[in-house]
Amino acid sequence: MKSLCLLVSAAVLLPATAFAQMSNGDYCNALIQRYQTYLPNPATSRTPPSPEVENAISQCKAGNTAAGIPVLERKLRDARVDLPKRN
Repeated sequence: MKSLCLLVSAAVLLPATAFAQMSNGDYCNALIQRYQTYLPNPATSRTPPSPEVENAISQCKAGNTAAGIPVLERKLRDARVDLPKRN
């Protein structure tokens, strides 16, 4: 009976844990989206992003989230834009 309870608990809790965490790639994409929505964006005729931000976006899209995330987070914080939640 105890084993059955543990098995049922694990079956219920594991999917919830998996959905609770956002991958670095998803987080990087959320940062890019937030940056493009609230900060300079060539698509809206505003000043294009700096080379540093363009590089960070390229790094994220190439899968090098460790290089892209800190730059995008810093730029958003500097602009007083809330960061997306990582869940």
